[in-house]
Amino acid sequence: MTQTVTATYHDLMKATNAYDELVSEGFPREKLYFDKEAHQVKVIVPDTAKSGAEQILSRHQPDDLWARPYETQ
Repeated sequence: MTQTVTATYHDLMKATNAYDELVSEGFPREKLYFDKEAHQVKVIVPDTAKSGAEQILSRHQPDDLWARPYETQ
């Protein structure tokens, strides 16, 4: 199953750093979404990569972090 892991940050710089770290760790850019207005970073990952994405996002002190099954439209 595929998951969407989402983190919301109070500070835009923290969100930017989290996004940049995901990129540098090899997460494909086409699976990353960065909403600068909401200070929110989302990454679509298989279940096997969920904990790694959560660890990276957590390092940047999010206000909220959650995962849910990815739903295609």
